[in-house]
Amino acid sequence: MHSKGSNNRLSRMVTRSWISNLMLSMFATFATIYVAGRLWQDSQSRVYLIKELDRITGQGQSAISVDDTLKIIGCREQHKKLSALEMELTLARQEGFVSKHSTETTGNQSKKRPLLVIGVFTAFGHKNNRDAIRNAWMGTGKALKKMEDDKGVVARFVIGKSSNRGDNLDRGIDTENSQSNDFLLLEDHVEAPEETPKKAKLFFAYAAEKWDAEFYAKVKDDIYVNIDALAAALVAHLDKPRIYIGCMKSGEVFSEHGHKWYEPDWWKFGDKKSYFRHASGEMYVISQALAKFISINRQVPLYFIYFYVELSICFSCWISVYRSCRYILRTYAHDDVTSGSWFIGLDVKHVDDSKFCCSSWSSGAICGGV
Repeated sequence: MHSKGSNNRLSRMVTRSWISNLMLSMFATFATIYVAGRLWQDSQSRVYLIKELDRITGQGQSAISVDDTLKIIGCREQHKKLSALEMELTLARQEGFVSKHSTETTGNQSKKRPLLVIGVFTAFGHKNNRDAIRNAWMGTGKALKKMEDDKGVVARFVIGKSSNRGDNLDRGIDTENSQSNDFLLLEDHVEAPEETPKKAKLFFAYAAEKWDAEFYAKVKDDIYVNIDALAAALVAHLDKPRIYIGCMKSGEVFSEHGHKWYEPDWWKFGDKKSYFRHASGEMYVISQALAKFISINRQVPLYFIYFYVELSICFSCWISVYRSCRYILRTYAHDDVTSGSWFIGLDVKHVDDSKFCCSSWSSGAICGGV
């Protein structure tokens, strides 16, 4: 009896052990399948998200350093210019201030490369200012086209969208533009006085992508511009690939809340009394290399965002991070200070030219307040 009882217990223990092993094996198999499925799903999600972000932003380039960016752009420009520049500068004025090396050939047609793209920063309710500029120096219709063809100068009014997208303000600009065709509309910018620094960044970036010009200028919509004098001044700087031209100043930094010119980041400016040297916001000009630098570096590269949220498979998490950290170029309270901050640490030629001081009109001046 004792032997039979022992055999029964031994049989039950063997059976339980076999069942336990079977359950563990099944659990391990299911766990392996689950983990493999999650890993596959994770990899597929990342591939999809990267493609989606590339599609949304249109950005596919990898990050390169500031120095490398400027060197590549500068070398590219110098290679195209140096061989022909010395002979062509003497002919530039006769050809509308656009030299022959700025001519692109497509099939049997030749197209001149613009010397300058002017962005006239305007706002809602400033139609009288725009009409005054059209009548004074910018022109409309055939006159505007003639300035582009003969002098190589492209001018557009720059404006964003209303905070209530599609309202009467937006419709008014759309109607005006349908008649004049002289606006550069920043579709992803909300028009507001405090957003002007971001507006400057978007303008230079979009203008560099749309027009392959030698120079790009920002002008306020209450400034008169002498186009001939401006073009002549810029031709003298065609041999400088990285140049920043304007009426240089060092304005006071205001740290008091509520002040008209309050600077939230006042504590960053050393003695808290004055900004670094920068061109006055009425009008300033930058070369193509600097405009392309702004275009390339206005956003955080996608690979940075990818690694920042590497362990996440949540699409809304990716988009949240993308929206919060996509802008890499810092902006301050004022657009002229902001633009100057981008160039002060780079290998850029700063040109302080009194003819760009628009506060008072004088003989030979390039600009003046109206």
